[in-house]
Amino acid sequence: MSDHSKIIISACLAGEECRYDCHAKPNLQMIELVKSGKAISLCPEQLGGLSTPRPAAEIQSNEKVLTIDENDVSDEYALGAQEAWNQTKNFTIKKAYLKSKSPMCGFGQIYDGSFSGKLIKGNGVFAALLIRLGIEIESIE
Repeated sequence: MSDHSKIIISACLAGEECRYDCHAKPNLQMIELVKSGKAISLCPEQLGGLSTPRPAAEIQSNEKVLTIDENDVSDEYALGAQEAWNQTKNFTIKKAYLKSKSPMCGFGQIYDGSFSGKLIKGNGVFAALLIRLGIEIESIE
């Protein structure tokens, strides 16, 4: 991997306590990739201006992203996804390891929007952007 080639990793997988609940979901392999300089860790939700902690959010059937208290954070999610991508513009990105089920980073499965824990087929906002850009994604629990 050249110096300009990087892997994107969800910051919570790299040990950053940036999830909505102020927790991380550290994965030792992901942490090592960041420490070695092979990967860049990003939290698109924070880059979109959302605070930590923040209310849980899920993508609704109308594609809007709503918090559990029914605030529309769709614009923040769109901004965060774009800003996360912008932060990688100096690198060649071919792969991303993203946090599973997240409304931002989820790939293949996301929560259904009812805040009941039910999963459906779908992708988070950032994952969808990366798919459109041809980036390979692997979902990490």
